[in-house]
Amino acid sequence: MKNVHIVPHMHWDREWYFSTEESRILLVNNMEEIMEMLENNPEYPYYVLDGQTSILEDYFAVKPENKDRVKKLVQDGRLIIGPWYTQTDEMVVGGESIVRNLLYGIKDSEEFGDYMRIGYLPDSFGQSAQMPMILNGFDITYSIFWRGTSERHGTDKTEFYWRTDDGSKVLVQLFPLGYAIGKYLPEDEEALQKRIDKYFTVLDRGATTDHIILPNGHDQMPIQKNIFTVMEKLKKLYPDREFFLSKYENVFSELEKQGDLATLEGEFLDGKYMRVHRSIYSTRMDIKAANTRIENKITNILEPLASLAYSLGFEYHHGLIELIWKEIMKNHAHDSIGCCCSDKVHREIANRFFLAEEKVDQLIEFYKRKIVDSMDTEKQHDRLTAFNLLPYERTEVITTNVMTKLKSFKLVDKDSNEIDYEILKSEVTDPGLIDRQIVHYGNYDPFIKYTIQLKDTLPSMGYKTYFVVESDKVVPHSLVTADQVVTDYYDITINPNGTLNIFDKKINKRFENVLLLENGGDDGDEYDFSPLQNEELIYSESVVAKSEIRKNRYGATIDIQYRLAVPADLEQRKTKVIDSHVDIHIVVTVHNHKPIIEVEFKLNNLAKDHRLRALIPTGIASKFSISDNQFGMIKRDVIDPAIHVWEREDWDERPDPIYPMLSFVGLSDDNYGVSVLTNSTREYEIVGDKFDTIAITLFRSIGFLGKEEMLRRPGRPSGIKLPTPDSQMLGELNINFAITTDSKQTNVARTAKEYLTPVVTYNKIPHDAMKLNKADVTTPLEFSFFQEVHPNVVLSTLKKAEKDNRFVLRFYNPTEKIENTGYSFNREITCASVVNLNERIVEDLSIEDNRVQIEVQPNQVKSILF
Repeated sequence: MKNVHIVPHMHWDREWYFSTEESRILLVNNMEEIMEMLENNPEYPYYVLDGQTSILEDYFAVKPENKDRVKKLVQDGRLIIGPWYTQTDEMVVGGESIVRNLLYGIKDSEEFGDYMRIGYLPDSFGQSAQMPMILNGFDITYSIFWRGTSERHGTDKTEFYWRTDDGSKVLVQLFPLGYAIGKYLPEDEEALQKRIDKYFTVLDRGATTDHIILPNGHDQMPIQKNIFTVMEKLKKLYPDREFFLSKYENVFSELEKQGDLATLEGEFLDGKYMRVHRSIYSTRMDIKAANTRIENKITNILEPLASLAYSLGFEYHHGLIELIWKEIMKNHAHDSIGCCCSDKVHREIANRFFLAEEKVDQLIEFYKRKIVDSMDTEKQHDRLTAFNLLPYERTEVITTNVMTKLKSFKLVDKDSNEIDYEILKSEVTDPGLIDRQIVHYGNYDPFIKYTIQLKDTLPSMGYKTYFVVESDKVVPHSLVTADQVVTDYYDITINPNGTLNIFDKKINKRFENVLLLENGGDDGDEYDFSPLQNEELIYSESVVAKSEIRKNRYGATIDIQYRLAVPADLEQRKTKVIDSHVDIHIVVTVHNHKPIIEVEFKLNNLAKDHRLRALIPTGIASKFSISDNQFGMIKRDVIDPAIHVWEREDWDERPDPIYPMLSFVGLSDDNYGVSVLTNSTREYEIVGDKFDTIAITLFRSIGFLGKEEMLRRPGRPSGIKLPTPDSQMLGELNINFAITTDSKQTNVARTAKEYLTPVVTYNKIPHDAMKLNKADVTTPLEFSFFQEVHPNVVLSTLKKAEKDNRFVLRFYNPTEKIENTGYSFNREITCASVVNLNERIVEDLSIEDNRVQIEVQPNQVKSILF
């Protein structure tokens, strides 16, 4: 007898082509019907609330009086909630974001009762190879998803185990036909049988047991009130099957009895049976870049800084930080961060990111101020404090601002050593912009804002303070013009077309025409890039660029500007009429002391329907690229072998080798490597006749949410064919990334972490528009919390534990071998434990001389509670 588990649910896109407020109105209506059915009908045992607690948050904002009703249904096991806060994307959302999504989703669920212990992501556009490890970190051993698999991963069955490199494993129940096959089931027997026959053929073929799932729900679908009538019809039509209302856990209980399920590894990005939209990573690059930037600010700056402040005696503002995380996690739902939405929804997404970044920036500033204001010193001079938020000493060139009325000054450390610095520029600042009380009392003397550079060694996970002292010696502005850049690592010249020639002195290798731009038509939509057939691409090789090099003893800045002529839209491109342009402004920063070339693209786009990419030649003919995913790294073939068979095998979309990264992508051979580190765009492709060039997408410009019959994605539109003129990306856009070259031994993940964790500073002067009372805490002028023992793993974040007054230190191993790492603390540590991602203690660690040691597997994340 075949058992059919009919699982009532609704898939809840908070926003898509409709706004959050539109869906909230439907939610208030639907929730009442769901609760009434569960409360009044004992034969209706379960309802799955889409695995995300943001639904409840939206609902209770309108109906707080119903919290007790929901709580009772959850505690009775009838209303199934969690474990996520929102249905996260897995490709361009960072590891800490996914961890916090589960952390806060579980926290919210536990206010009402239990949560669904399934990694339920039924619509995410592809599955990260690291997801089993993340789920196991929350004691979740089951997973349900739809998109990305095919039999070439190792099985044609819909139930299998999925394992990560560290041995973590989940049992997967695939939705081979999606989460909506049981939507609006008709009472008409002929129509019902026609639909169900088609589904049973696929479900039976993939099942490994006599149990299959018929999910009874759809996007924003109200509860199906006539489900019992439909079930009677099903029982009549299929007498050899049992039909009953159920929940997903019941199916997993049956799957657990199977002893011969296949075990798969890796990421799932195949678009054979369902679309994964492998180039959605560059839609609305302004929104994608904002997410990258804000994620990095939270995990690399804010949380470690808040932890330093907490270790010194200040409050750790869990509430404010959770508010920030939830603000951006609302944007991490697959449609939202995918940016396959209407223009009005994108405006809401962009505004959330604006608010989140404002919260992050202001809280960072607050913590710096609290620490520096409370320093134990009798000296009344202004102060400049530099914070190093990495767990090792750093010798860095610090670029910062000093605000003062002094015409000249010197910097002196706590031991009265004078610190050499150079002035890059200075500008007069009205005192009213600093504190309106200054001019209120009649003082109109201006301040001078100096932009300076200094080089110093900063303590690990800590800070160092300098006093700003009046001086008779005037420091001149230091920048001078030059014809080329010469540093300890590179010799760089500029070509007439604005590309760079880079000679690497350490590996004795020359790279030519770096940052050449490639432009092509985009006949796609918000889901997918689609090229024009037989199009001749446009390159920036023949432009005439205006360039300037300015340098000082610490490094150089290269300023490049030109106009790239392109067609105005698709029709002009098809007829080869070039009547529009993109204004290109590139600012390249090169440091003497480290092999990182920082690149900022300031773009002004005036054309439609096109894609712009920057090309970084490596000279390395490659079969695979290496980039990072959540808490690890991943190798990908530079050409997907399915590209040769996708049409014959009738794939839903062409498997173009366009891939996501989080912080870096690189190519390497036995001699050297070239990598791109990113703080904005997270999309790349390896191109060139020898697959030796990294193409970084700067932006895509398209005008529809969904289109039909595209070159790389034939058939129906994805989503709906809705005009989205804002997605043409007309106007200004900033993109930030860096290029680094290295010997084969370099750990690029650590280099990327350093690039994304700049030294931040605070300049204390006697004026501030926002007043604070003096804190009871006294802080030292110089401080180091702890330092790593072995330089091999990568710090993920440092935060205060959610439930007690201890710290969580999280790190991961991006190398291919087991690493023994450790941390030495600059204070007495009484206890330390390994914890899972939910901050539950797994095992205690021994402490010797305030030092802990721990072993980390390749691509494994570990957390220490101390």
